[in-house]
Amino acid sequence: METLYEICCGIDVHKDKLVVCLKKGKSKIIKEFGTKPRQLKELADWLLAEGCEMVAMESTASYWKPLYNVFEVKGVNVIVVNAKDMKNVPGKKTDVLDSEWIADLLKHGLLRPSYIPERDQRELRELTRYRKSLTEERARELNRLQKMLEGANIKIGSVLSDVNSKSSRNLIEYAIENDTDMDCGIVSELVNNVKASYEDIADAMGGTLTNLQKELIKEVLSHIDDMAVRINKVSKIIKDHMTQYKKNMDKLTEMDGIGQMSAEIILAEIGQDMSRFPTAACIASWAGVAPGNNESAGKRRSGKTLKGNKTLKSTLAQCAKSAVKKNGFYRAQYQRLVVRRGKNRATLAVAHSMLISIYHMLKDDVRYIDLGADYYNKFNTERKANSYLKKLQELGYDVEVKKSA
Repeated sequence: METLYEICCGIDVHKDKLVVCLKKGKSKIIKEFGTKPRQLKELADWLLAEGCEMVAMESTASYWKPLYNVFEVKGVNVIVVNAKDMKNVPGKKTDVLDSEWIADLLKHGLLRPSYIPERDQRELRELTRYRKSLTEERARELNRLQKMLEGANIKIGSVLSDVNSKSSRNLIEYAIENDTDMDCGIVSELVNNVKASYEDIADAMGGTLTNLQKELIKEVLSHIDDMAVRINKVSKIIKDHMTQYKKNMDKLTEMDGIGQMSAEIILAEIGQDMSRFPTAACIASWAGVAPGNNESAGKRRSGKTLKGNKTLKSTLAQCAKSAVKKNGFYRAQYQRLVVRRGKNRATLAVAHSMLISIYHMLKDDVRYIDLGADYYNKFNTERKANSYLKKLQELGYDVEVKKSA
């Protein structure tokens, strides 16, 4: 087997220790290091002194990050590899054997490195992912509030679309502070610009809150308000640190379904330099929005998508669901696929197309051009016409066809 590196190193990463195997030709050196900053620097200096050409390590939880940061500063060539791509032979699972196996695979070029962006982008990722977590937690709290209100026979969710709107909050706060039933006069003072009638709203608010329920709902409302403040603060920090992304953010927000927050997440995940991804198919596979390959004995089996980048995949799926609501190419693509493939697969296909568009926009520095809602009607027009005529004939209609000029 061809040797790619004469001197290379494999590291089995754990929380409190690192097992290191340095391969030098046919010899090997096994050492253990701690994970404190001083010990990580000692490891980096030792590898540089030994003339190590490349280092490989598993992407174990977040324990690889401190080591990667030190190697990046010290100038040690390192790749991070997904553990599933380098499983050892069953029955030979020890820390020492794992480090040797990683070094052997690296020596012969049998490892596929993960995409690790520059440090500035990694820090920006942490910000956008933290904001996404806060937003999801806030949504869970709103669902919890809705559940509590239902338990108190308050059906506010049946008459108002948003349980956290200004009108909804006024109604909930009034119900907490007052034990009297609401009438239309009170409702008219508390709500504004709602579709439901005052009678329906007063009827929906006819439940009774106990003292314990009132205290609990107050805590939930306080938590919701606190998270809203935190989300706004994090959003401001992200905006201040994304000035260099402004040009590409403007491009992305021109696409159907992509707003300011989604554009920030997408650029934080993939960056602006598309040279890391040789083709659009590579970035689609990395994001987990491309169909997988599963063929055996000439038969095509289920080709479900890989896990990929969870944050990017979920964001693209949300953008796709928004994009198909507007009259354009993505809506046409969705309607073409949803009939025979279902909603989830059609949505993921739209997300796939959106990511490919983003890739070419960033790589070629071009603006977004919508292909139009009639894009698919431009192909095989005669075949489609014959298909429709055949269906009409099956229904008993005799149609004379004239092609318009």
